[in-house]
This record gives sequence, structure tokens and C-alpha cells, in this order.
Amino acid sequence: MDSAKPTLNKSAQRGLFLLFAMLVGALLGILAVEAVAGPLGLFQQPLHDVRATPRQTVPSSPLSQSEQQVADLFQNASSAVVHIETTEVRRRLFQQVAHEYPQGSGTGFVWDSQGYIVTNYHVVHDASRILVSSNYFRKVEARLVGKDPVTDLAVLKVDFPQGKLPELPIGTSTDLKVGQNVYAIGNPFGLDQTLTTGIISGLDRVMRSVIGTPIHQVIQTDAAINPGNSGGPLLDSKGRLIGVNTAIKSPSGASAGIGFAVPVDTVNRVVPQIIAFGAPARPTLGVRLAPDRWTRDQGLRGVVLSHVFEGGPAAEAGIVGLKEDRSGRILLGDIVTAINGVPVNTENDFRLQLASYPPGETIALSILRGEETQNLKVTLTEKK
Repeated sequence: MDSAKPTLNKSAQRGLFLLFAMLVGALLGILAVEAVAGPLGLFQQPLHDVRATPRQTVPSSPLSQSEQQVADLFQNASSAVVHIETTEVRRRLFQQVAHEYPQGSGTGFVWDSQGYIVTNYHVVHDASRILVSSNYFRKVEARLVGKDPVTDLAVLKVDFPQGKLPELPIGTSTDLKVGQNVYAIGNPFGLDQTLTTGIISGLDRVMRSVIGTPIHQVIQTDAAINPGNSGGPLLDSKGRLIGVNTAIKSPSGASAGIGFAVPVDTVNRVVPQIIAFGAPARPTLGVRLAPDRWTRDQGLRGVVLSHVFEGGPAAEAGIVGLKEDRSGRILLGDIVTAINGVPVNTENDFRLQLASYPPGETIALSILRGEETQNLKVTLTEKK
């Protein structure tokens, strides 16, 4: 008897095939959902973990010698740096009551323990009220002692017990070197007690003051100087004052790596005069200078005196200027070649050297008269 193998009818086969197809479809669907849900985070672990604790900290290492030096410099100098805020009183149209509005802000520093504070002229120019604060004292009202628009310097006074205010040590600007480290402390954008560092990028720059007069021997630095830094100190690595941060050169108005500072030798000469008299005394020789271009066109060296004013110091010393003969020809007078032994070749050289002496000082002028060089003593008077 033959044995027969069990077989499924066509209906059962079709059902089994459909079941297999459904299982495969379900599996593919699960894989597809995981592929999509994974990146979307649908099956990620919970966001919160109640076991979370602060991470273990790593003990800090001691500062390097250079870092500690800068930190100490800031600690010692910042107490002498002040924040300056100015206000302006305005009266609206058809209103009797005047209102006080914020005008601007800047930086200053304590000049001495008597409460004198140095800043830029343009920081306090036209201010109705000046408020000063620091980490050493709260906001107080300051009085304007005097100002010098020519050098963009001004001096304020705060009432404080004498001997209580810290002051910055004063350095010199004659021995500065391009490349040496410098430090600026100020209040850029109103952020108090900000330290920026850099180097001296250039020396003996000339920049224009707010009234257009040239300021000579200006220090250029790449230490970040922004609006609000004006009037603050520029320090050397010993914490000595070497300049007053004054301006930046930038298309955007913010730091572009080119900042300028009035040299401390100028500051140290002008500030005592402002404290004593309210404004610095300007020396004069009583002369007018010929333009540099004309002098060079004539093939001459030195500074030609185009006119000597009658009754002035130069005239009293017998110095003569250009003259014109009857036929209209210009006759050359005296040419100044040096002041106290320092050569002068341009108008700027002449004015710079002259400005370094106070009225009443007697100076030696080296002049070329014809083919002969002479040395004449001249006593400067005050420019009115």
C-alpha cells in the first residue's frame, strides 16, 4: 500500500503565504520606524537623571610668574583708577523746568592724595555735572579744576581726606621702547575696572586734539582701547604711569588694535600747571615761522623766522626775520637750527621744543645768520 504525503490545499497555501507576508511587512515596518525614530530621539533615554551630582573639580595650579605679575599690577593700580560719568542739563522748548540727562562716561586716575584726578578734556567737555566713583569710594560729585584742550587733558577734584587716596607712581616716556609690554585700565562701554594688555606699537606719533591742534610724541599701542577708556592710565610692567589713553583709530569706533596715549612727560608738565593756575602757561618767542615747504623750496635747513614781533623776547634779543627791499626782493633773516642744543628742522620740531619750557625760562637759540652761526640767549614770556 503506497504511503501518501500530506498536502495543503490551495486555500491553506494562500493563507500561509499571506501570514508570512504580514510577518515580513511587520518586521520591515519596525526597522523603518527605528530608522526614523532614532535620529528624532523618540526612543532615547530619559532627559533627567535624579542621580546627577556636581562633577569633581580639578585643583588650580599656581599662576605663572608672568601671570602673577600682571595680577599684582592690576591689584595695585586699579584702586587709583576711577569711573567718570557726566550729565548735561537741558531745557525743552516751552518748558521752564530743566532736566538732567546722561552725557557720557570715561575714565580717570588719582593724581595725588589731595583728591586731584586726571582725565581727558573731551571726557568732561561741556559737562553740567561730573560724578566720580571707584572701588575705593562711592560715587561723588567732582569739581573741574581746569583743562587744556591743546593736550586733551583736564583735572578734577574730589573732596576726600588728604592722605587717604591711592596714587599711581609716575614713570617717564623718554626711554620707552617699541615692543615693551603695556597695560591699560579703564571703563570701556561702562564696564568698570577692565584690564587690557598689549605692547607699544609705535612712538613719536602726532595726533590731533579735539580742537585740531597737534599733540606730539604720542604713544601708539595695540592694547585694546574702546569708548570709555579715554582718560585712563597706560602703565608699564612696573605699574608706572607712562601715558593717558586718549583715542583710537578705527572705522567702526571700537578697538582695531591702534590706540593712542598722551605721553606722561607731557602730562607731568601740564597737570601741575592746571592745578596751580587752571590752565597751562604757554611760552612764546614772539615770532612767526615760515612754512616748511617754502623753506625747503629755498634749499634751506632749519626753521626760518618770517616775522619777529616788536617788543617780543626774540626782538629784545636782536633776532631778525625776513625783510623786503625796495624792489620787492625778500631778504633772508635768521634761521633757527637748535634750541638748547636740540636740532630743529621743522615747524613741529620748533614748537615741540619750545613747549617743553615754561614762561620765564631762558633758552639758547642757535641761529644761522648769513654764513655765520650764533648762539643767543632768549627769555621766554607767556603767550596771551
